[in-house]
Amino acid sequence: MPGPGGQNAEGRRPVAEKLKIESTNAPAAIGPYSQAVKVSGQVLLFVSGQLGVDPATGAFAGDTIEAQTERALKNVLAIVEAAGGGKASLVKTTVYLKDLAHFARMNEVYAWMIGEPYPARACLGGLQIPRNGLVEIEAIAAL
Repeated sequence: MPGPGGQNAEGRRPVAEKLKIESTNAPAAIGPYSQAVKVSGQVLLFVSGQLGVDPATGAFAGDTIEAQTERALKNVLAIVEAAGGGKASLVKTTVYLKDLAHFARMNEVYAWMIGEPYPARACLGGLQIPRNGLVEIEAIAAL
């Protein structure tokens, strides 16, 4: 029996049905993302951009793209979990890179941390990231 706000007995909302959308009339996804994701009628959570900053220290988790990507994704997932969701709730992410040359290494970390089915994603490079970080990641989750 759903509780307040549609939550289940564990205090979480049921995971939204997330369907990967693919069209042969558009270029296929070439990495760990989907062309599009269709979500059943659920609540959407918009997660502000997260840096690779360790919340315990307030400092960057490291000076590599891998360390900062992992920490930024952990921060995104912590926020999604605080709202009652999880990794499977992610339907769209946007990755901002200081240097597009970091794309392949960021992509490796992103792929193993997020897993399939991948959310839809955009990635931009050559940007000035707050606090001179290497990566910032924002997300939309369906709860």
